[in-house]
Amino acid sequence: MIPYAAGVIVPLALTLLVRNAKKDKKRGVVVDDVGGEPGHTVRNHRFKDPVSSHWEDISTLPELFEISCKSHSERFFLGTRRLIAREVETSEDGKVFEKLHLGDYEWKTFGETLDAVCSFASGLVQIGHKSEERVAIFADTREEWFIALQGCFRRNVTVVTIYSSLGEEALCHSLNETEVTTVICGNKELKKLMDISQQLETVKRVICMDDEFPSEASSTWTTTSLADVQKLGRESPVDPSFPLSADVAVIMYTSGSTGLPKGVMMTHGNVLATVSAVMTIVPDLGKRDTYMAYLPLAHILELAAESVMATIGSAIGYGSPLTLTDTSNKIKKGTKGDVTALKPTIMTAVPAILDRVRDGVRKKVDAKGGAAKKLFDFAYARRLSAINGSWFGAWGLEKLLWDVLVFGKIRAVLGGQLRYLLSGGAPLSGDTQRFINICVGAPIGQGYGLTETCAGGTFSEFDDTSVGRVGAPLPCSFVKLIDWPEGGYLISDKPMPRGEIVIGGSNITLGYFKNEEKTKEVYKVDEKGMRWFYTGDIGQFHPDGCLEIIDRKKDIVKLQHGEYVSLGKVEAALSISPYVENIMVHADPFYSYCVALVVAAQQTLEGWASKQGIEFTNFEELCAKEQAVKEVYASLVKAAKQSRLEKFEIPAKIKVLAAPWTPESGLVTAALKLKRDVIRKEFSEDLTKLYAS
Repeated sequence: MIPYAAGVIVPLALTLLVRNAKKDKKRGVVVDDVGGEPGHTVRNHRFKDPVSSHWEDISTLPELFEISCKSHSERFFLGTRRLIAREVETSEDGKVFEKLHLGDYEWKTFGETLDAVCSFASGLVQIGHKSEERVAIFADTREEWFIALQGCFRRNVTVVTIYSSLGEEALCHSLNETEVTTVICGNKELKKLMDISQQLETVKRVICMDDEFPSEASSTWTTTSLADVQKLGRESPVDPSFPLSADVAVIMYTSGSTGLPKGVMMTHGNVLATVSAVMTIVPDLGKRDTYMAYLPLAHILELAAESVMATIGSAIGYGSPLTLTDTSNKIKKGTKGDVTALKPTIMTAVPAILDRVRDGVRKKVDAKGGAAKKLFDFAYARRLSAINGSWFGAWGLEKLLWDVLVFGKIRAVLGGQLRYLLSGGAPLSGDTQRFINICVGAPIGQGYGLTETCAGGTFSEFDDTSVGRVGAPLPCSFVKLIDWPEGGYLISDKPMPRGEIVIGGSNITLGYFKNEEKTKEVYKVDEKGMRWFYTGDIGQFHPDGCLEIIDRKKDIVKLQHGEYVSLGKVEAALSISPYVENIMVHADPFYSYCVALVVAAQQTLEGWASKQGIEFTNFEELCAKEQAVKEVYASLVKAAKQSRLEKFEIPAKIKVLAAPWTPESGLVTAALKLKRDVIRKEFSEDLTKLYAS
């Protein structure tokens, strides 16, 4: 009995001491002497001025990469799984699915990767690509993507990054606007290029990451495999031509949530500033870590994360969202998903993926029912109580007991070794954050940044267990709030200053490629020479210097009677409903209420229908049934009340949809953000009926 009591009491006492220390900890500090528009400005508590580089004599990415590779030359760096078999399965309804049987990871060391990068850089010269010409990388995330990127940097070639899921119009726009002469892509993307070959104005060469590609491609452009380019480089090596810090490293095209994508110009100094800052956030980050890479490298979150891992000597294992876990869509049943094979210690994720992990676990628990569900619910409630600060939650030996009995199998889903998760790209709900904290056993660092700020902005520290906040400013950034009186947000507001978020520092990019008008609208340089980006997001600073995102200027609609509805805020609140796969709230200023389009979670809704004895021939028919619509709506109202939404914020009517919104459908971006204008046009008839009925 005494050992058990000690196992409970000692951790409680230590927790109390730590909690009191955290309560008084200043994570961000107010700065008074700042140029530009008046506002409430906060910096990181450890750095007086924005950080530009963590290394005194390094100012560009290829310099940093070469030093890292030479320092860790014998260590594993880039890993890719070997394809054992590719099979086709046909479901009962006749649909055909490709299933992959993948082997273990096969690794390149840092030294081998540097050789591959040098060979590719020299090969670029041999195939006729000039330094002043631009290269586009148009492919899924894979090790060849990273090698090609570093090879271009070594020759001071600007890289245009393009999402592999981009539609034809946006793809043509991106390639033509930047006057790309060489495209690096995979076999799948090459077929897309061939479909629009007559519309591409400047492309001369294509480098295919796969050894085999359609022969017709060679009749349109000079087409070479990446392996052959590297072979040319090995046979005729060329000295590097390193860039300057102010040279443009990347023109990163946004995912285009509001029309055609814009190309953001990032310098080597911009990316280096973010890498330098992020390295200070995660404790003990280093060569013992293994990183799971599966998000698009065309997104700044993934590009920054992999750049950090390369710098510190960590291993990077490549995967994809479709092969990530043992139950992912493209994994052959009975074989391992990427995380099971890799056992990563660090991952990045967007909230949509974490929401799916949460929903997947809950569905399995609900399906088991009985004693298993009661045990899970009890263990979860005990741990939640502890995390929320109660002395009477599960601490010490009891925590260890629940970790072994209940949460161990859940942690195995993500490899079982995860010690840190980074979430960015969109707001993460408090419910999901707590769920991942408890079930996966890893803290989640929420970051806030944009492509325009090179992912730099704010980041929650390792020991900050609060939810709903995105942390204090990164060391590379100053974060300022300015008044937005039209929306009712002022820095003089009590108890916390509120306003539009403006970010300044060495991570702020140059602007939009060939779009001076838009650049001048949202980028400003103050009298001290600091560059600022006006985000359009609304935030408030907590007393400890941590930022919370509370609104977005563009997502606010004024209803008929004068109430303001924040569409993103309402969607985030309603998305915790188990019936919601995706949701878009729509508000018309000529009406006093809003409506919503709800993409239903198929397994959950069908499970409910089966229990109710409701007959249906397919999911689309079920979604149209009145009983199903009422059930989903009741769940939304419950979620709204839990989040304390006002009555006018709760959608008065909904349309339940069966077909998922994917990047391929064009309704969401590659980062899974809603394309509101596209969705409104696609479902204009449904929205009209909701208001007319």
